[in-house]
Amino acid sequence: MIFQKTPDSAKQIANELVREETREVSMRVMSDPQVYEMEMETIFQKTWIFLGHDTEIPKAGDFVTRKIGNDAVIVSRAASGDVHVFLNVCPHRGMRVCGVDSGNSALHRCIYHGWAFRSDGSFFGAPVEREQMHGKMTPKSELGLKNAKVHIYNGFIFATWNENPEPFDDFLGDMKYYMDTLVARTDNGLEVLGPPQRVRIRGNWKTAGEQSTGDGFHTLTLHRSLMEAGQMGGSGDSIYDNAPAMYGQNISTDQGHGGRCIPPEMTFSAVMGTDIDKCSVEERLDRLPPPGLTREMIPQIYRHLDEGQIEVLARSPLQAGGLFPNASFVFLFAPDVNGEFVGLLGMHLFQPLGPDEMELYTWLFAEKDAPEDMKRRMRAVGVQAVGSSGVIEQDDTETWSVITQSSKGVMGSRGTLKYQAITGEHTKPADWPGPGHVYDGFTKDDTQWNWWVAYKNALAS
Repeated sequence: MIFQKTPDSAKQIANELVREETREVSMRVMSDPQVYEMEMETIFQKTWIFLGHDTEIPKAGDFVTRKIGNDAVIVSRAASGDVHVFLNVCPHRGMRVCGVDSGNSALHRCIYHGWAFRSDGSFFGAPVEREQMHGKMTPKSELGLKNAKVHIYNGFIFATWNENPEPFDDFLGDMKYYMDTLVARTDNGLEVLGPPQRVRIRGNWKTAGEQSTGDGFHTLTLHRSLMEAGQMGGSGDSIYDNAPAMYGQNISTDQGHGGRCIPPEMTFSAVMGTDIDKCSVEERLDRLPPPGLTREMIPQIYRHLDEGQIEVLARSPLQAGGLFPNASFVFLFAPDVNGEFVGLLGMHLFQPLGPDEMELYTWLFAEKDAPEDMKRRMRAVGVQAVGSSGVIEQDDTETWSVITQSSKGVMGSRGTLKYQAITGEHTKPADWPGPGHVYDGFTKDDTQWNWWVAYKNALAS
């Protein structure tokens, strides 16, 4: 099928792929090359894309290489201290400028003809200056590497090629209220625990993107082994009867972001105690500090969060979720090799490499003020749980690959993904302090469906 690239046809295609009247999505979205091309030209050209964290590049000249859609970029700390994101393509003859994953350099030099660029992407010069090998027709000021718009949100680096992007706070929308409870709660913020782990997966990026916005139901079967080991509450004999950690609040925004808020007593009843309903916010936080915080750090959250955010953090904290289009986060507890629960703070990026392949990036974080031994344990448990070979991601990555492969069949491509288990916003608790779409009770399909509606709107744009 050949798509005509017109606004009307884009809307028609989006409507065919995402069917709002029945809450179904065509399986074709998971492997169709032309759908992928549309995504690169609309979603990944126009919206804010997560690229990394500024503690990866703390010094002037530090850089990492990443991608925005299909475009390779350099994320660099300039001499001024500002973070720049620019196209990793030489404007002379189209050669890649930087061929390594990370490093430090005041200049980036193309190996083809030697054109050099400063750490902010501006053109420095070409060899044999007296011969003016850069030519006389284009001013030097216009020969720099194409710069993207950049926004730093509490250390997290986002960029877009859109010349007139929506303000970043509008992009986050109501999700900012909840994300602040995770990444803006302490005096000095977060830092990366080393470079990201990376692994290529033969799967479409959307299989991971939509799952991360609130699909808690899959943990009952796909991650059953973790429950049988007692890592998520309950036991192997009571998984379906008790459905541990399936109850809480799923939250979502019009922008397609979403996540799961789960009361700590759902999985840590032994720590929280049987009288937890009688406990104040302060007592809850003292019994089980949020992942990554020590009791000594608790006073800091009162300086950075409002009363409602602190209540969410204590009574039903955001533990996992996704940022549209292709990032996700986990802020929870996981058992270490000794069976002790340790805070796990992580971010994933699902980098498209084609209609049937992606690269999974995994960053692990800790509060800068956390004790060094705590950071060491957090990194170890993060690698064990959500790293490239982690016990959780081994389950997830297999399904992403198989779904993508299934969508390539003649009959498979005619099928649909269904999001028809509905909680509904009428369930939002009257005393819930946070904004956004809130679905209380058993985790269902609401937030994932909202991700697909946002996808449809972005594709049609």
